[in-house]
Amino acid sequence: MGLRSALRDVIASAARSSSARLALTAFTGIILVVTALLALPIATESRIPTPFVDALFTAVSAVCVTGLTTVDTATHWSTFGLVVIMVAMKVGGLGVLTLASLLSLSVMRHMGLAQRIIAASETRSEKLSEVGGVLKVIVITSTSLELLTFLALLPHMIVNDHGLGRSIFNGMFYAISAFNNAGFVPEVAGTGQYVGDPWFSIPIATAVFVGSLGFPVILVLVRKWRTPAHWSLHAKLTLSTSAILFVVGFLGILAMEWDNPGTLGRRDLGTRILASAFASVMPRSGGLSTLDVGQFEPATRLFVDLLMFIGGGSGSTGGGIKVTTFALLVLSIVAEARGDRDVEVFGRRLPQDAIRQAIAVLVMSASVVFVATLALLELADFGLDRTLFEVLSAYGTVGLSTGITADLPTSAKAVIIACMYMGRIGPMTLGAALALRERSRVVRLPEDRPIIG
Repeated sequence: MGLRSALRDVIASAARSSSARLALTAFTGIILVVTALLALPIATESRIPTPFVDALFTAVSAVCVTGLTTVDTATHWSTFGLVVIMVAMKVGGLGVLTLASLLSLSVMRHMGLAQRIIAASETRSEKLSEVGGVLKVIVITSTSLELLTFLALLPHMIVNDHGLGRSIFNGMFYAISAFNNAGFVPEVAGTGQYVGDPWFSIPIATAVFVGSLGFPVILVLVRKWRTPAHWSLHAKLTLSTSAILFVVGFLGILAMEWDNPGTLGRRDLGTRILASAFASVMPRSGGLSTLDVGQFEPATRLFVDLLMFIGGGSGSTGGGIKVTTFALLVLSIVAEARGDRDVEVFGRRLPQDAIRQAIAVLVMSASVVFVATLALLELADFGLDRTLFEVLSAYGTVGLSTGITADLPTSAKAVIIACMYMGRIGPMTLGAALALRERSRVVRLPEDRPIIG
């Protein structure tokens, strides 16, 4: 009883103080625990303790569901280490505020107003009374989708002579990595061995795409899949924008890599189409790749940079500025170009404060990417092309890499760690803070207009 009371007081105090501070503390605490576990000799195949910076890098990458690594996942880590990474991906994918709120439910048997408010900010629940039920549905739904992906992969793993035990482990690892958009790979041969393989590519790409939509959209689809007219504006905007980005990404990668002998140039038509579709889904924050990203044309990498910067849906396991932020900015530009007073979509008018929040997230994210890229150019001896790709992959919690991660000096690894951390924490906490921060003023200053453009 004393432990429950103490835990309840800690959670309530942190929630009342600041939801952003609670997220920061929870993420940091879990990362430190995972780092300590990965630093143990039992976590490596060689039984030699992993250097602190590499253990920390892997822990941040796993909890922030990124997938960038400084050591080879399949050969460096033991089964114990891989299980730790798998659990970290699951925890990071659910979201720490979600887990903190579930902990509150299990400890206190109820949720106070403060806990409901912070949980609603992460789950995007429309009513505070629904938060407890939504949290439980999120855990059940995410686990069910991971199980479906595992069941889809298992027969293929067995047929490919992985052995039953290893097939079960790899299938579950891939399922959790894919749905949570984490991008870790448990096999020495990597995912390049599955290029053009529909039995691997389709389940993995589907899991990544669904995970990148976000729990608010998934819950809408689960509850109202028969009545699209009743879907929320957020769900419609996320689904339509994600579909457009997928098609544009598919056509762009297919066209730019068509004659590249290092990627699609020597493949048959079916493989080219499937590999391009798979590659188009991954910048949502998946991080897995059946093609060698290091062999991409510079134009393709720049194109993928944009897709990674946009990222996945709000409240999802994906990173980036989020597809709804991107959609709002594009709709605002279109409305301004047409001379429309209001920004409208799907029969609804978008509020001005939502547009301001989208601009704030864009500017903040672009600033972080600029500063990190500048720092990495100074600290590491790589060109702008590969450096920018690495930074965007880290900030967008994507995990795609041109192969330079392991070769970065310790100081540059610290920059990437910071990018992964801010990419997972920043947009979420900033969005929640901006949504809750609104000052009402009795006196408003006279309006004036500067020259624009």
